[in-house]
Amino acid sequence: MTERLESDDQPTPRPTPAPGPRPAPGPSAVRPAPGPKPAPAARPAAAGPAAAAGAAPGPAAAASSAPAPALASPETLERARPFGRVTEDGHVHVLVDGEEILCGQYPDATEDEALGYFARKYEDVEAQVALLEQRVAAKAPSADMTRTVDHLAEQVAQRAMVGDLRALEARLEALRPAIRELEAAERAAHEAERAQNVAAREAIVAEAERIAAQDPQRIQWKQASGRMAELFDQWKAHQKSGVRLGKSAEDALWKRFRTARTTFDKHRRAFFSQLDADNAEAKKAKEALIAEAEALSGSTDWGPTAAEYRRLMDRWKQAKRASKKDDDALWARFRAAQDRFFDARKAANAQLDAEFEANLAVKEQLLAEARALMPVTDLKAAKRALGEILDRWEQAGKVPRAHLRRVEAELREVEDAVRRVEDEKWQRTNPETKARSNSMLSQLEAKIEDQEASLARVREAGDARRAAKLEEELATSRQWLETLRRSAADLH
Repeated sequence: MTERLESDDQPTPRPTPAPGPRPAPGPSAVRPAPGPKPAPAARPAAAGPAAAAGAAPGPAAAASSAPAPALASPETLERARPFGRVTEDGHVHVLVDGEEILCGQYPDATEDEALGYFARKYEDVEAQVALLEQRVAAKAPSADMTRTVDHLAEQVAQRAMVGDLRALEARLEALRPAIRELEAAERAAHEAERAQNVAAREAIVAEAERIAAQDPQRIQWKQASGRMAELFDQWKAHQKSGVRLGKSAEDALWKRFRTARTTFDKHRRAFFSQLDADNAEAKKAKEALIAEAEALSGSTDWGPTAAEYRRLMDRWKQAKRASKKDDDALWARFRAAQDRFFDARKAANAQLDAEFEANLAVKEQLLAEARALMPVTDLKAAKRALGEILDRWEQAGKVPRAHLRRVEAELREVEDAVRRVEDEKWQRTNPETKARSNSMLSQLEAKIEDQEASLARVREAGDARRAAKLEEELATSRQWLETLRRSAADLH
């Protein structure tokens, strides 16, 4: 037999099939007298452990060491019969364009076994072609596709299998332009990725230059320093994972980036050197403010001293800031001086509040009388009673500061309620409002009459769809009319 015997199992093609070793002819190989020497077919690549197995022995050798392979499936044999012929001595021929070409010999086997062996070789290659077609259709990476087509075409050209070889060759040739398109698309994608990488690097450099060009007196150094560090990390990440830009382009961008970082660091050092000097000056100025605040802390002249503390606070806010640690310590001393004064004032006010408790009881009683006026049913009487309550309210005097806002807000609620009733009465008796309501009623009634007439005409015409729409519009108009009539009744 001129070809080695392969397993009966269908091969599992690899996504990237590579040429396998070409087996040597078995001891029983024959060479046809006329025509070219038939070349043995390459073994298809297989995935998994089967791929690691060596070439299977030829039938003559296998006969003594392993059982003969099983017959090919009936479907495989039926597909192969129009393209193959087996002689009595086991020679297998394939039919290509009406010409019989010797594939090899399978001695000591039935005709179906011999034909099935070479038919399965065809199916193995066909499976790899189908897999390659799927990869091309799925636009998988094309790195090995041309090599795979060449390898499969070489196997088909050896004529060491039985099947429709011309159809297989046509499918392989049809793949070539599609693969070229994929390769061109990948090249374009590579160039696009390179352009994108250049743009990303340019964006990094441009942002670094923008940060470095900022006014050192206005820049937020902590955020800017962090951002410059992030930009440097991004640059290194692009160098490691991105597409190469080319030495000249990369060197030019790096030079700009390095210059921006150097400028930024120079400005930062100068800024913080000046900041140290400013901190010392600010500390001296705030020490003076603290001395003034401490001198006022024992005053009992509540009003003027509180005003003076407000002015000191304004001056404190206008003063330059020292370092955070120094500024926090200075502020604690300044605040302590203020607290001593305001705590003393608070104690004095608490004593006054105790004296105002009696006034609070009077105003609580007045609030109860005011709330009794609601809801307002007699506007004239409610206004008269509320006026008397307000007079007595003023005569009652001050209340403790803790209750001042509450009692004032509750009294204001009653005043607002009376005012709303008064406004509503005016709206009901306003001639202009009545006239506007009557005009809208007239317009809507006229519109309903037109809609009813239109609905009658549409019903006579038998247009059910148009009639349904008009009925819906008429119902809406009638609902609006009813609402307006109720509003008009309220006005009268």
